[in-house]
Amino acid sequence: MAKAIVAEAMARQAVSFVLGAATALTLVLLVQYRAPAEGLSYYAWTHGQNSGRRSSDEQYHHRNDTAHTGHHAPLVAVAGDDHHLHQADTTLKGAEEAEEFRGLAAAVSRAATDDRTVIITCVNQAWVAPGSLLDLFLESFRIGDGTARLLPHVLVVTMDPAAHARCLAVHRHCYQYAIPGINPGPGEWLDLVWSKLKLQRQILELGYRFLFTDVDVMWLRDPFKHVTAYADMTISSDNYFGDPENINNLPNTGFFHVKPNRRTIAMTKLWHESRSSYPGRNEQPVFNAIKSRLVAELGVRLRYLDPEHMGGFCSHGKDLGKIVTMHANCCVGLSKKMRDLRGVLNDWRNYTMLPSWEKHRAKWTVPGACIK
Repeated sequence: MAKAIVAEAMARQAVSFVLGAATALTLVLLVQYRAPAEGLSYYAWTHGQNSGRRSSDEQYHHRNDTAHTGHHAPLVAVAGDDHHLHQADTTLKGAEEAEEFRGLAAAVSRAATDDRTVIITCVNQAWVAPGSLLDLFLESFRIGDGTARLLPHVLVVTMDPAAHARCLAVHRHCYQYAIPGINPGPGEWLDLVWSKLKLQRQILELGYRFLFTDVDVMWLRDPFKHVTAYADMTISSDNYFGDPENINNLPNTGFFHVKPNRRTIAMTKLWHESRSSYPGRNEQPVFNAIKSRLVAELGVRLRYLDPEHMGGFCSHGKDLGKIVTMHANCCVGLSKKMRDLRGVLNDWRNYTMLPSWEKHRAKWTVPGACIK
């Protein structure tokens, strides 16, 4: 009788142990596979990304980034505020879109900083001709205060074969964006402008943050010091009313920083899709028209840059000691932009040669070709 009681007790303990273990395992699996919370950031992990970096010379002589068709798509890890990471396959696109961006992941990886940031500009054949905008753009990095170190992280996106060939001659990182169904030319200008948004969204989906800059922006100081961690998108402004979070500020989409998360990926998608609602308009006025919706519906954290620092011909600060970038906006015509941007660089050179006690006297030359 006693043996039977002992056996029964041991059996009950065994059953309790098994049930407890099964319950604990179920809880672990539920936590591990829970749906990610809204607003999580995207980060891409590539195999050996830090240990496998090329030397500068090897990168320079291996410049045609579009030739790397063997690059494997990275895995995306979704990170929340609690920093738990979950791998997810990035094969979200069809074969057609994958072909459109062939080589982009490899090109961005080579140009990006260790914290996965890349500077992007787009050029066509006219803008890369010797002595044209691309040359001035690259020169501004070389003579700017603390900007030369950023130049290796600039990815120049070329929109036609001639632009790509010229880019390869003067810069380390070039990527030719061959847009299906579009032949580069004056009649396709609007399609080319809007295609940039698709490319930018692809970069966000790869897990990189980017700072997009028009090629007619002169970099005189490091703008990243003015990008806050809070903002999903930090953008320059043509008309600024003193408050960086005032939704009524007039945005300029020729200079903006975006970090990768669900909100910004949805933002670029909605922005691109809104083109059909505003036929014949480029991306800037459409962004201005939908910015309130992006904030209200998607929760995008939008912050504007003060023209006192990120200036342009439309509006800029008078103090050369504070200026960071200068944009040839409010100006139509390549020759006019070229003339006045050369004046900007000359003013900057003169400023940097002044002794410290004289620098406060420096002034900008009025952009006479663009502003009359």
